[in-house]
Amino acid sequence: MNYDSKENPAPCRECVLMQLVPPEQRSEKIPCRHIPFNVFGENLDSLYRNGTQQEIEETVEEWLQATIQRLEEERIAIRAERKNLAAEDAARVKGTPLYQKQHPKCANPVCPTAFHWTGGGKFFRFRPDTVTESESSSRDTSPDGIHGVKHYWLCERCSLVFTLVHEEEYGVVLKVLWPEIKDRENQQAVSAA
Repeated sequence: MNYDSKENPAPCRECVLMQLVPPEQRSEKIPCRHIPFNVFGENLDSLYRNGTQQEIEETVEEWLQATIQRLEEERIAIRAERKNLAAEDAARVKGTPLYQKQHPKCANPVCPTAFHWTGGGKFFRFRPDTVTESESSSRDTSPDGIHGVKHYWLCERCSLVFTLVHEEEYGVVLKVLWPEIKDRENQQAVSAA
């Protein structure tokens, strides 16, 4: 940060390298010289006192390459984790049953398209697999439909992107038909950030 800067040097505490300096060395006059480069504890300070220019350059180069590689691997792991979290979140968007509301609409909760018989799209039916004794006696009069069957409809536009699946933990949820589209969107979002 302050390399070759004699006038108005910025305080070392503002330097990004301070996080790499061992805490006990942060009060030194030039803290970044105490960043450990390897398992032997070599740092710039010890190399300036005991090493040749070639040894300094080789050690710093090896440390830089290893540090860059480690940071890139961490960045890839963070992206993968974000991608998995985004996929999990997308998988948990519950579908809206067709006749849950007075005015039936697309099962995609964010889609405002009203249901029309001639509007195209796709119909889905889901029946609960596990029915308790108390539910079995009341399901014939259930507003959910015959025998607890729930009906869903995805409008034509949403049916090109999503389908509906039943997941035991969450119920009926939207699932992206083309996961590679979602992957591309996530990559663009990460690269924009």
